[in-house]
This record gives sequence, C-alpha cells and structure tokens, in this order.
Amino acid sequence: MIIDTTQGVTLAQGFLASGVSAGLKSSGKKDLALVVSQGPGNVQAAVFTTNRFPAAPVEWSMYATGRGGLRAVVLNSGGANACTGEQGAYDAQDMADKVATLIGCQHDEVAVCSTGLIGVHLPMGKVLSGIESAYDSLSPEGGSDAAHAIMTTDTVAKQACYTSDDGWVLGGMAKGAGMLAPGLATMLVVLTTDAKATSQLANSALRQATRFSFDRADSDGCMSTNDTVILMANGASGVIPDPDEFAQAVLEVCISLAKQLIADAEGAEHAITVTVREAYSEKDALEVARAISRSNLFKCAIAGNDPNWGRVLASVGTTQARFHPENVDVYFNGVGVFLDGAPGVPRDQVNLTDFDVHVEVVLHAGDQEATIWTNDLTHGYVSENADYPT
Repeated sequence: MIIDTTQGVTLAQGFLASGVSAGLKSSGKKDLALVVSQGPGNVQAAVFTTNRFPAAPVEWSMYATGRGGLRAVVLNSGGANACTGEQGAYDAQDMADKVATLIGCQHDEVAVCSTGLIGVHLPMGKVLSGIESAYDSLSPEGGSDAAHAIMTTDTVAKQACYTSDDGWVLGGMAKGAGMLAPGLATMLVVLTTDAKATSQLANSALRQATRFSFDRADSDGCMSTNDTVILMANGASGVIPDPDEFAQAVLEVCISLAKQLIADAEGAEHAITVTVREAYSEKDALEVARAISRSNLFKCAIAGNDPNWGRVLASVGTTQARFHPENVDVYFNGVGVFLDGAPGVPRDQVNLTDFDVHVEVVLHAGDQEATIWTNDLTHGYVSENADYPT
C-alpha cells in the first residue's frame, strides 16, 4: 500500500542518501544529492527523455545503465549541463568518477542527473567538493534531504513509498514543476527497493509504470532535455516479490509522484484531470485528452474558474479520433454541461473554485479510455518563466 513518507529513497533497507549545498544555487539552498545502494544486489532499470538534445548526464547515464547494475546516483540542481558540448560530457563523467572513487565501485555503476538552466557549464570545483560533502553526509535517514536538494522551481519535495505485506519496500523521490510533457516530463526520479527483483521484472515494471504515470503528466506541452527515471533494486530484504504486486507497486508510486508534480506545477491554481471515455481506441482517447490538456484557451478558462466547454469541444475537434460530434458528452466535476451534441446543464451550475478539477469527455465510439493530468495556465506561470534565466 502507498504510505505517507518523508524518507522516500531511504525507507527501503540498504540505501543511504544525502542532500547538501554545494554552492550551485545563489540562494544557498541544498543543490546536490547522492543516493547509494549498499547491496547486496544492484539490479536497475531506467527510462530517459526522448528529446533529441539529451543533456550530458542523460547520455552518461544511458551508457552506465546499459552496462549493468547501479551502485549510486548523483544528482544536482542549479544547472542542467545540457547543450554544453564536449566539456559537458567530461563534467558528467567526472561526477561519476568522483562518486565511484568515494564509494569504491566502477564509474559505470554510477548514474548522473542534472537539472537547471540549459547551456551553462557546471562549476565543477563546487560540484566535486559538494560530492565529497554528500558522501560524508550519507545516512539511512537522508531521503528527505536528497529530495529537497534536487528541487529547482519546485515549492515542495515529492516523495512516495509502497510497503508490501511480504516484507519489502519501494520508495521514490521526484523533482519537477515546469516543462512537464510526455517522453517523459521535466523531471528527475529515483526509485529504490529492497525487493529481490530480477532485471527483467524491474525493466518491465518501470516501463509499464512510466507509460501510465509520467507519460500522462502534461503541464505545458514542453519536453525537457534532462528527464531521467531510475529504479534501483538491491534485494536487501531477501524477499522475491510477486511480479504482479511489484509491477503494481511501481505503478502506484509513479502515479503518486506524477500527481505531485502536476499539483506543484509552476503557477498552478488548479490540478486538472482530463479523462476521455468510450473511445474507439486507447490511441484516440490519448489524442483527445492530450489535445484538451494542451489548449491554452482551456487552461486559462480553468484559471478563471470558468467551465467553458466550448474550449474543450474545439480541442476535441482538432483530433483525428473517431467519433460523431452529435454523440459527444462533456462533464465538469460530474456536471453534464454538453450532452448528446447540445448544451446541457448551464455552466453557472458548476463550481470550479476547488484546487482539483475533473473534466470528462465521453465519445460514445468504443470501450477504451485514457487520462491525462494537467494544470491551469496562470499569471504565475508566465512570471516564473519570464524571470527564470535571471
């Protein structure tokens, strides 16, 4: 079951973590995290951004995870190390080398994650010194510090945990508040478990989970260069998990983290769940849900507490999904505002003042459905991103 936790990545046995200030942020807040597995196993799985400008740490981590298990992940905020040329690649490897030397492993057993402004070289003197401080600060209670150290425009740390009655635990942390769009979302995620999972199980569970969680979080339609999701399984509990329960646990933790990302999206005053039902295919349902979630007109209407179903229908009409317009229904928070191709309940009967808003579109074209999580578009989002480089 999912439980509240303040120690996401260190709740499972055999994991240490830390979060320190390396001086990468002018605010002096924590900006460098380290997560280390003490074993005995080192099974891993990973999923990365599909952006064609992958950051240097993404390319390094792709290389590392392609060679075998992981012993550690080092993460920094305060700089993305993206689009930084050959020097950026050297810097990412230097981070892995430093961790490997400190914990006593091969450098390709260390993944590297970075987040922050694109196109700026990391101050490696501070980074390497920060890694030493993070190593000295490693603790089985360091999960919260690590979760705070990877925050950029986030206002809260994101953590989640699943505990099995069979005696194993799965925990995780995430960062992300803007550039949230599929493939994955703008985020760094580390999941840790003491279950004795096989590489095949870890990979299949993670890929299935990201498909129905992070790939369904779409704040602003913008894809990042640094997205990384890593799952580490050390087997410290000695328990071989039931495959179905393990896959469900990974899914539930990822959904929890994805929803936390959307709830903390830049400037958001509403978290919006867009569900499309009775579609001809899952592809159609996703296309329609994504079209709605990426409509700035729709998102602005929700910011103004306006259940403007016309914005929804206009977005649905841009898709290639199979449906007959006269059969489509639209609901805002369970109120049918557009039914059988005609206006339904007057929009002034819908209350959108709560933070959570649910929009449902019924296409009456099949039996498939899909859900996308998004948020409204506010002045706060514009201000956050207009001021971000400075």
